[in-house]
Amino acid sequence: MDVDVLENLRSELRRGCVILAVLSQLRVEHYGYALRKSLEEQGLAIEENTLYPLLRRLESQGLLVSEWREEDKRQKRFYCLSHDGAQILGQFLQEWQNLNTSLNRIVGEVNGGQMNGLQSCVSQTKSGID
Repeated sequence: MDVDVLENLRSELRRGCVILAVLSQLRVEHYGYALRKSLEEQGLAIEENTLYPLLRRLESQGLLVSEWREEDKRQKRFYCLSHDGAQILGQFLQEWQNLNTSLNRIVGEVNGGQMNGLQSCVSQTKSGID
């Protein structure tokens, strides 16, 4: 198996999940570093060079509002969901739940970390199952 292919697929999968996680966390105000640490503590590590452009993009789309404030004698940019962002988050969560339900049906049940009946059609063909 090509490791690069898996990494590319993993990156694609993470992209939407990161957006959902960031929007969810910003129901409560955070500055960038604190948001990154909060997500990391919950198992979703995000590099700074991914998070900050995402925050700027979400703000330019009207989903976040931000303001500069001094805290601990340093200027920090605090972000939180806008009114539109809260509405989009609700719709996005519903879409994610629907997609998750569908994928669970399609992929099947997970049993002990292994997918039941997981095999490729190539191995089925080689074993004489057509």
